[in-house]
Amino acid sequence: MRSIGEMARDGGLSVSALRFYDRAGVLVPAWVDPVSGYRWYGPEQVAEAGVLARLRRAGMPLADIRLVLAGWAGADADLVRGLLDAHLRRLGQGLSDARGEFSALRALLDHRENPMTSPRTSTAAVRVAVAAPELAAALDAVRFAAGTDPELPMLGGVLFDVEGGELRLVATDRYRLAVARARVTGHDGPRTQAVVPLPLADAMRALLTGDAPVRLAVDGDRVALETGDRETAGQVLGHEFPDYRRLVGLPDGRRVLVGTAAFRAELEDGPVRTSEAGEPSGGPHDLSVLRVTDDATVVVCDDGDDHQDAVAVNRAFLLHALTAGARDELLLELGAPTAPLAIRRPDDDHTFSLLMPVRLDG
Repeated sequence: MRSIGEMARDGGLSVSALRFYDRAGVLVPAWVDPVSGYRWYGPEQVAEAGVLARLRRAGMPLADIRLVLAGWAGADADLVRGLLDAHLRRLGQGLSDARGEFSALRALLDHRENPMTSPRTSTAAVRVAVAAPELAAALDAVRFAAGTDPELPMLGGVLFDVEGGELRLVATDRYRLAVARARVTGHDGPRTQAVVPLPLADAMRALLTGDAPVRLAVDGDRVALETGDRETAGQVLGHEFPDYRRLVGLPDGRRVLVGTAAFRAELEDGPVRTSEAGEPSGGPHDLSVLRVTDDATVVVCDDGDDHQDAVAVNRAFLLHALTAGARDELLLELGAPTAPLAIRRPDDDHTFSLLMPVRLDG
């Protein structure tokens, strides 16, 4: 017999996933200690766990997985092959349908000058002054959300968006988005944008060690930051950044003030669930399931607490967002389970981050 920890190690499923599949009646332990509640698995269940993990990675519904495992245990090869073939046909049909829709979308994109982007409204050189602490704080607030996917190079940087007396910094990897603001002087022209690649953005941050104003210059495809007698400069990314203003208009949710340190400790020590979806990390990852109680408190839900208004998010991403918030207290804004979770500063509504919700298995 194997404990749940040993089963997780040998079967390729996390402990929280094994608990979930037990509750779902998919992979039930061979024996549960009536006193301690500890789950114990038989040696034959290790192979079943491996089959289950493969089927979930292939996106098979739990209802079909139950039948596959039942057929697997009973050596019913015809049933198992039939279910596998049926799921493969569904995947093939879905891929064919998706290709058709994407083909139509590409045709529409070909007829638009700048699809789904914010156009650069100026190509003239822009030079502004900004306080070093403000720019440093803005970079720290958004850097964690920048993308690293080579297939989406336009997300592999930080957007510098200058308009009026403001510089907005934006970063997103599709699963999280962060926005921050710094005040600038010396700009009275049209809106100008530049996507600064991450290595250059990090080099800029390294220069921001003092309190004096620094000078930011955008000239064509070149961006530079000068502070005193030091400078870092380089080329901007040759891609347009998504129109972030369309992404941050959320329906009103419930805003709850949390103590950052206490909430972080609750997340780190509290219950987690496992998402086996392929995104954003390409494999299973821990989720924290949050809900707002009647007395306006955010709680981390236990395994059995499946409240209809609960929101599941990637726990690591939420911890990163709390760090980037850089305040002793932060506002969490929770809407519907399908709406992004917003993390805001109580004293600065212009600096915030959004985390995309994750669908709970089952």
